Amino acid sequence: MSLKTPLARVRGLGSARSGVSHYWVQRLTAIALVPLTLWFVAGVYSHIGDEYAVMHAWLAQPLTAIFMLLFVVTGIIHMRLGIQVVIEDYIHHETAKLMHLIANTCFAVSLGVACVFAILKISLGS
Repeated sequence: MSLKTPLARVRGLGSARSGVSHYWVQRLTAIALVPLTLWFVAGVYSHIGDEYAVMHAWLAQPLTAIFMLLFVVTGIIHMRLGIQVVIEDYIHHETAKLMHLIANTCFAVSLGVACVFAILKISLGS
């Protein structure tokens, strides 16, 4: 017994099966960002007023660099998916939608590469 409507069976159309993975990645990144954001805010708050050298030394620690990389990469993935949903929902012209989706991906990748480079440069020494 099929759950497809008669018209869907005739056309051979059905779910593209891409929405579920998008949904779960968006939710998992949101959940992961909660403790990572709390860690980031607590870490920055504890260093308010410190000199550049102290902050640099904190960011150069391996565990701090790992958490910072997780925070940045998870945040950028979450941002890209969220903006993608907005673009898909509110831009109706197909060419404009495609161009915005490409720009969204390029921006996210560029921002991610720049952030990862900066974190690695600080943590591995300049």
